[in-house]
Amino acid sequence: MKQVNSLLIIILALGVFGIITTEMGIIGVLPQVTQKFNISTSQAGWLVSVFSLVVAISGPFLTLLVSGINRKVILLTAVLSFVISNMVYAFTTEFDVMLIFRILPAIFHPVFFSVALVVAAKLVPPEKSSKAVTKVFAGITVGFAFGVPLTSYLAEKISLEAAFLFGAVVSMIAFTGILIWLPSMPVKEKMSYGKQLGILRKPQLWFNIVTVIFIFAAMFSVYSYFAEYLGQVTHMNGSWISIMLMVFGIIMIFGNFLFGGLLHKNLIKTVLMFPLLYVIIYLIIYYLSSSFLPMVVVVLIWGAVHSGGLIISQAWLTTETKEAPEFGNSLFVSFSNLGITIGASIGGWFISHLGIHQLIWSGMMFTLLAFLTIIIKVKMFKSNA
Repeated sequence: MKQVNSLLIIILALGVFGIITTEMGIIGVLPQVTQKFNISTSQAGWLVSVFSLVVAISGPFLTLLVSGINRKVILLTAVLSFVISNMVYAFTTEFDVMLIFRILPAIFHPVFFSVALVVAAKLVPPEKSSKAVTKVFAGITVGFAFGVPLTSYLAEKISLEAAFLFGAVVSMIAFTGILIWLPSMPVKEKMSYGKQLGILRKPQLWFNIVTVIFIFAAMFSVYSYFAEYLGQVTHMNGSWISIMLMVFGIIMIFGNFLFGGLLHKNLIKTVLMFPLLYVIIYLIIYYLSSSFLPMVVVVLIWGAVHSGGLIISQAWLTTETKEAPEFGNSLFVSFSNLGITIGASIGGWFISHLGIHQLIWSGMMFTLLAFLTIIIKVKMFKSNA
């Protein structure tokens, strides 16, 4: 039984890997998409923005709607939507059809993520639940490290169809594993919509939500322009930038488990430490970014710290949603996507008005705002902390 549960956690992580590969992999194949459909880059960009927007809007509402449905059925339906969508991407000749099938998996993205984290925690004893969640979260970092670059590589070396079929195969493997090994998980006692929505009345939850928005804005206001920054400020060529993207993603895997262990030991101290670490990283980047070799080393540290923001934000937000864990996870997915949108927009403003080297100060600003909200929350709600 223990071995089966361990296997199931890996399968759930694989499902998350498939989600990230589908969501983010499109970024690396936009040139091939524009050629296939004979459209502009800005039109192709809708494939990215529509996905994030749907995730941000639909997450909490759909999670509420399906809260009474068997957990196994939810996971299978969500993963199957990613299989179907990737198959459509591979073979459709109409851009509008592809755009519609970006909406379908985006709707199920937060549902799968929310339910998978809760299911993983239930598969192990309570004292090991945080480690199980960390393993599922590893699917995100592995997706960034290998899924996204591999999708781009397949599109470049074989075909765009092969790149999308890779995403379909990954999700199909996850679907098969869940179908065979996950037992039926009916909801024994459905929580009312009112009770789930009731957690939104907690002021301390809103402090945590704002913190999550600021943390993701801090991370993605700079990371969204990772390639441009290294190219223009550090003067790395395309090959070096590709290597740095891969290294950044691989290091994220180790950072994920590092911060997972720290959270397991002391959540409050780890959450407080994270934005301070990021401030230090950004200061080092700002002053060393014009030096090639030092930046290679800095990227390694940056990747490790960056991955911590994902798992720390989820842990911090869900400390206030224990009464409705799946709804709480959907709030995390939605508001983290909102943070990414805000961060990328503000980062773009800094670049256009102040120059790309000053981009770091946008990340610094959001990092300090995140630290401030954490301090206020801890001081105001000491007993809960």
